Amino acid sequence: MPVVGPVFTLNHVTVEHDGNALLHAICAEIPAAACTALVGPSGAGESTLLRLLNRLGEPTSGTVRFHGRPLASLDVLSLRRRVGLVGQQPVLLTETVHDELSVGRPGLDDEQADALLRQVGLPPAMLGRTTSGLSGGEAQRVCLARALAVEPEVLLLDEPTSALDAASARAVERTVRDLVGAGLCVVLVSHNLAQARRVADHVLVLSSGRLADAGPADQVAYLKDPKEGT
Repeated sequence: MPVVGPVFTLNHVTVEHDGNALLHAICAEIPAAACTALVGPSGAGESTLLRLLNRLGEPTSGTVRFHGRPLASLDVLSLRRRVGLVGQQPVLLTETVHDELSVGRPGLDDEQADALLRQVGLPPAMLGRTTSGLSGGEAQRVCLARALAVEPEVLLLDEPTSALDAASARAVERTVRDLVGAGLCVVLVSHNLAQARRVADHVLVLSSGRLADAGPADQVAYLKDPKEGT
């Protein structure tokens, strides 16, 4: 059955640290089967908000709900299988690509591992390679495949292409669009506005920890290309 209603709802969410508000009274919804981009100036609170969604951070006040249920009421480990996160820098945990894909899914067979690599634009021949020999772009896509191995409902991406060359970045973007097309909810932090225009369906614009704008990507002024004019 298709998901009805937003995947996440944030109700007056505030995050404070050492007396400073990193997020201030955020009210927002993140829709299903769409890529939502969190954008804004560096340090505006995008990564802080992203980390709330699988409880790598906790709000000081306010409530984050997942399919209508408060995140605080959910088991953390179960939640993180349903809501996977891929960070800015790839972190590999094992010696071979196959073992890496099996971290969260013991018993993964070669056919399943092959399908995961193809899903992120990598050749199945990479399965037997050592992780220490991967390029930055390959490592990031292996991390993405590892996250997908547990079949999450939501994928959180924290500037996943910022350290990649253009070809690797476009491969990750294609994967994101394919995943969304298959019904996955993706939440992406990106300071690359051209990338946000390419991949996002929905946008939340943050400024100094406050929600400055929200809506469909083609209607949010922050993403407008200056070359397009008014």
